[in-house]
Amino acid sequence: MAKPPAGGVFCNTYPSAPACTGQQPACTYCHVAPPQRNDFGAAVASELAPGAPRPLSDNDFAAALPTALRAVEALDSDGDGVTNLVEFQKGTLPADPRSVPAETGGCSGGTNAQYDVCRYDARFAYKRVLLDFCGLSPTYAQLKAFAALSADEQRAKLDAELDRCTQSEFWRGKNGQLWKLAHPKIRPVGSLKSGEDKGAIPLADYYDDYALYAYAQLDDHDARDVMTAKYYVRRETNPTRYTKETSLPSQYVDEAHRAGNITSSWSLIYFVMFTALPRNAASQAYRGYLGYDIAKQEGLFSIPDEPRDYDAKGVTAPACAACHATLDPLSYPFRNYQGLSLTAFNTSARYIPNRLETYFPDVAPNITQTPEAGYLFGQPVKDLVEWAQVGANSDAFAIAAVTDYWKLLVGHPPTPEENAEFVATWRRFKGTHNYSVQRMLHDLIRTEAYGAP
Repeated sequence: MAKPPAGGVFCNTYPSAPACTGQQPACTYCHVAPPQRNDFGAAVASELAPGAPRPLSDNDFAAALPTALRAVEALDSDGDGVTNLVEFQKGTLPADPRSVPAETGGCSGGTNAQYDVCRYDARFAYKRVLLDFCGLSPTYAQLKAFAALSADEQRAKLDAELDRCTQSEFWRGKNGQLWKLAHPKIRPVGSLKSGEDKGAIPLADYYDDYALYAYAQLDDHDARDVMTAKYYVRRETNPTRYTKETSLPSQYVDEAHRAGNITSSWSLIYFVMFTALPRNAASQAYRGYLGYDIAKQEGLFSIPDEPRDYDAKGVTAPACAACHATLDPLSYPFRNYQGLSLTAFNTSARYIPNRLETYFPDVAPNITQTPEAGYLFGQPVKDLVEWAQVGANSDAFAIAAVTDYWKLLVGHPPTPEENAEFVATWRRFKGTHNYSVQRMLHDLIRTEAYGAP
């Protein structure tokens, strides 16, 4: 059987593994899809409490797993020429022959008259900063002037140009770089948009969501506000400016129950829609802001005696329960947030006490027993406001936020050989920089991953 606690046990056994730095491995580390095992998972299973009756309890499984893991350390489960233990240590996947540690310590890039190949080159970083943040290549004269500066002056120039370019329309304007980062979180559908650029079936204005997201990323603001803000943001144009507002005519959730973009009109209408138990809204927030995709068996923190299947969807079936033991408790805090109501549209996108009792009493015999208290990362939360606060203060939020910028600016998710720089960047973002994206970006452009040709 699939055992979601396995990720935590693995990290207790190998706490320095890159897969355990502020997170834990997904179920796909051992499984194709639970309960089907991959080659590495099959090797572990063969060493796991041999002779003990199956299925193992979670406690027996957790007690036996460290011994089984150590028993397969010397194996090469995926046949890529690297032992499982080295793959643990380097952050690659022991069941994927395409995932192998990169050779480091030597530069094979050849020579280049313009750049210091394979090492951080401030001139190369300067060109990237102007392209990535301003959308323009430097002129030949600018490059020559930059090259003539001392090393300290070059570093100061990089900082100044980053600050200048993050004021540009290319960075902060409508459909600019920040809006591109927000696309997977907001998931816009033009035909359903209200307000500016209205669609054929105007249900909600997701430009409000882009405005709050952009505001939280800019000007030393707190990036966590995208999940926790009690305020809204108004966008002005020519030039683009974002201004905090206590209310907007397009937003309806009362202040006490707001949780940033998680409770925006668009999020509730589009992700909750007509659903009694809003699993889709919960999984989208988990994926979009905390970086865990439950459909890929990521971020599973099973809660005992779950799922309860309050809406009678059959989620207690063995093929479903491994994920729903996390997903359903994750969804309970959404139970009183109304999505789209066609019979009484003025109740849409609002917090409604006793929503299930009022609008969904006939969905299933036990639907009204659905609690508002739930769990996030295995931690109890009393409601969605607390859910958002726990999420925004987590390592997962910091990792997901910095990963977004890493992919945008470096061009790919952090690789195993970039892990040390990446970890240092997200930890400073959370700690030293107090969730300021602007300050974090100054760190990111100084990484070798960004500035080495």
